[in-house]
Amino acid sequence: MDADSVYATHTPVEGFVHAEDILVAQDVSVAFPGVMALNKVSLSVRRGEVLGLMGENGAGKSTLLKVLSGVNKPHSGKLWLDGKPCHFADEKQALDAGIAIIYQELHLVPELTVAENLMLGHWPTKRGLVDSTHLVHQAMQVLQQLGETFRPQTKVKDLSIGQRQMVEIGKALIRNASVIAFDEPTSSLSGKETDRLMDIIRALRQQGCGIVYVTHRMEEVFRICDRVAVLRDGAHVQTFEQVTPDLQPAIVRAMVGRSIQDLYAYRPRPWGPALLSVDRLLGPGLTEPVSLTLHQGEILGIFGLIGAGRTELLRLIYGAERTRSGHVTLGAKVLTQLNPVQATRQGLGFCPEDRKAQGIVPDASVSDNVNISCRDKTAWKKWFRRPARELRLACECIQQWSIKTPGAQAKIVNLSGGNQQKVILARWMASDKQVLLMDEPTRGIDVGAKREIYEWMYRMGESGKGLVVVSSDLAEIMGIADRILVMNNGRLVGGLTKQEATPEKLMQMALPNA
Repeated sequence: MDADSVYATHTPVEGFVHAEDILVAQDVSVAFPGVMALNKVSLSVRRGEVLGLMGENGAGKSTLLKVLSGVNKPHSGKLWLDGKPCHFADEKQALDAGIAIIYQELHLVPELTVAENLMLGHWPTKRGLVDSTHLVHQAMQVLQQLGETFRPQTKVKDLSIGQRQMVEIGKALIRNASVIAFDEPTSSLSGKETDRLMDIIRALRQQGCGIVYVTHRMEEVFRICDRVAVLRDGAHVQTFEQVTPDLQPAIVRAMVGRSIQDLYAYRPRPWGPALLSVDRLLGPGLTEPVSLTLHQGEILGIFGLIGAGRTELLRLIYGAERTRSGHVTLGAKVLTQLNPVQATRQGLGFCPEDRKAQGIVPDASVSDNVNISCRDKTAWKKWFRRPARELRLACECIQQWSIKTPGAQAKIVNLSGGNQQKVILARWMASDKQVLLMDEPTRGIDVGAKREIYEWMYRMGESGKGLVVVSSDLAEIMGIADRILVMNNGRLVGGLTKQEATPEKLMQMALPNA
């Protein structure tokens, strides 16, 4: 590649304010129709450091990463890499220059092998054909560097999420990236996989890489980051040069523009009679029949480690998976031959864990995504769509939920993850379901949006509705739930009231062989 296509011919240093700066963004602005995504953002990444990048959903974090990777072109401002101004036409140029972005949605080809994915676009050749021996040899070297034991010939589709993430990191290492950005890297990882990732990041830092670490999890910031830069509404508001746990209130204040004294702000509510009953339900992911009861006004939490069967239980209740035995009762009505369409009609709503794959229609508008479960309220005689009413309902939801979008007709796929989640929740609130099943409702959501979602949960409960909330965040489940059920290895092993629950008791019940 011609270096001049990436770097200017001269080498000014005006953008560099620290001797160890490896990457600098200077007054970078990006505008989309109706939205100023980045507004004169300036920050730096140093050699051998982990820079935390924090901010509410829609603050501009993902847009900034896409500028660094060549996906988004800045309308103004400059980027400096190794003391030279640079610009990238696409992701390949950025990667060739030494900037790798590891997104939350991994960019891998499932049907190809690990070796083929690691060298994608750079397969070694011999006499015009792919040199398979050299390909596997290079892949093996990278996997050994990462401490992984799976074979280079393994297809990516057969790997766990944590292993796939290691392949993404390997793609950066094989190209000798000097700056690596991680976008919410632990959102789908187990505790063991998270520990392994932290070890890899520390090793990369020790080798002199500059690391950008995007996360909403405060405990990870204090565990791995050297500095923290905060974005709000597309602007860089503050960089914290030292990172210690006592700075958490100041970081939160910088993110949301206000103090959050009590994130959960729990409000007790009176309960009514049983609203949802699950009687000896058994199906995929469960090793024993499960029975539970949800009351009117109650927020019922379900806690467990990854693989405990929490998601599978919600999918069985909603009819997304076929049950082998047992039944579900909503009010006084037994729901037979349950499937998502019937469940929705009977008064059940479901917010899935994987919102991008299962919760939204990506190429549809915000309005269509809001109305997809509400058309019996807006359609004429429940059959003929009335676009004006649908648009009015969508606009009301946008205003009520403070959804950051250029408009109701904007594609939902272009919204931040937190705003996509708000659209999903607004859809179910607008459709007035009696019971809402929520699987990891605040995963990848900033603290400000979390507080809004908790407030809406309490309001739903106060209106007589019921919520079943699955969360792997121990503090969250203890903060918002009235009762907590614990799952372990596909079994419901017990439950505690809010007053009885402690972190020690819940973890003791959740750990295998406990």
